Amino acid sequence: MLIRRLLIVGIFMSQQALFAADTALVLDTAERHLKMQIQNLPGKVSISLGQFDATRLPPCSAMEAFTPPGSRPTGRTNVGVRCLSPNIWTVLVPAQIAVTGNYVSSSRALVAGQTIQAGDLVTLSGDISTQPAGVISNPTIAIGKTLRNSIGPGQTIRADQLLAPLVIRQGQTVRVISVGDGFSVSAEGKAINNAALGELAQVRMNSGQTISGVARADGAVEVSF
Repeated sequence: MLIRRLLIVGIFMSQQALFAADTALVLDTAERHLKMQIQNLPGKVSISLGQFDATRLPPCSAMEAFTPPGSRPTGRTNVGVRCLSPNIWTVLVPAQIAVTGNYVSSSRALVAGQTIQAGDLVTLSGDISTQPAGVISNPTIAIGKTLRNSIGPGQTIRADQLLAPLVIRQGQTVRVISVGDGFSVSAEGKAINNAALGELAQVRMNSGQTISGVARADGAVEVSF
């Protein structure tokens, strides 16, 4: 009697498997999609898929994966898998994407407006997917720049916290160089705004005319024609 019941249960489970989606296929579809998405990420990347059971879904012979709107490219995220045939359904598979690489943090407390020196920074290695968005990986990006805001020791440094040093300050006398095809003319004026290297600077000329040009490393403003 017991053997008969076990046989019935086994047959039922086998028949149920025939009419259910393949969990392994869903996970494989999700993983292949994630590998394509992370192939250009810096550092060493690893993927871990969360628990998922597709046996409650109807069978599927054609699947495709997609990135759901608002999903993060790293850290805890989800990847969507949809069935195209013969049934129609969509599921989200949980995943964890870890990216091991370098990131830069402060070696001491730094104040807003301070020019960053090499000794102010330390380079660490770890899972950058757990770090704030925009964290820098190379200290040379920060050296010589100033901070928008004060930060404490051991705090990661983001690109949006950095300001390029000013080469032109509002009110100073600057040389304006007009460059064209086969000619170069210079004159002087007063800077209307602050500008870092490569930024747009506005200058009021002695004639009263206001012109705009690109701030150069030598403190001049270049206007191209």
